[in-house]
Amino acid sequence: MLSEKAKELFGRLVTEKNMPYPAVAIRFHVVRPKNVPAYEGEKMAFCQFLSEAQKGKHFYISKENDACYGKVAMGMEPKPPVTAFGQAGEDFEMFRTNSSNRKIYQELPVIEPGTVNYVEYAPVSECDFNPDLIFCVANQEAADVLLHATSFTTGDFWESKSTPVLSCAWMYAYPVISGKVNFVTTGFYHGLRRRKIYPAGLTMISIPYNKIDGVVTALDEMPWTAIAFREDEESKQELKRRMDHWQEMAAELNSHVDLH
Repeated sequence: MLSEKAKELFGRLVTEKNMPYPAVAIRFHVVRPKNVPAYEGEKMAFCQFLSEAQKGKHFYISKENDACYGKVAMGMEPKPPVTAFGQAGEDFEMFRTNSSNRKIYQELPVIEPGTVNYVEYAPVSECDFNPDLIFCVANQEAADVLLHATSFTTGDFWESKSTPVLSCAWMYAYPVISGKVNFVTTGFYHGLRRRKIYPAGLTMISIPYNKIDGVVTALDEMPWTAIAFREDEESKQELKRRMDHWQEMAAELNSHVDLH
């Protein structure tokens, strides 16, 4: 179960760092979830359901709700031959030829077919399950804190991996398959941009189940504004003291430090 501490910390990103949308918890189900309402709105592209959950809704969807190919990335349906051939990418003018588009389908991250038949969404503040993903759509201020939290205790590298189309596969399937946090910037990806789901320039961050506890711990322990970025005089003097100590350490080793 997602902890109350996690809910508090993700909520603070909204109240303290002006994150424009609340974080969303996502869970994959092989059988229909109990005591969760089915989504009752119109059929939409997979990438649009996140924005519905950000409005405070708790629901699940199946492949019947998806009007695009998130259901392919979820392993709910096989890759359809015409689009996997690359025709859509060529006709959308996203790729020079169908061959360029077809390459994406050769390496598309897809969850084991048949193992995900329903996808549950809930605002993190109302999450009563163990999420497979926590998804944030963040401004620069909040994204800085979140990405910092992904590496603060582990030293993990920041990596952004996607393709011009089917970004849903890289943001929903890839993190749980690879175990890596992934992020993209809105405004660059065909479906998201075409449907005008979010303004350009925001950072979408997907945190898989195996990284959630570590990110929450980091958010709780780390300073949300690192000392070098703080403007108060006390912080400036403390940073100077630490940097002077580097020089003392370096002198003992007949070396020097050129960081300023």
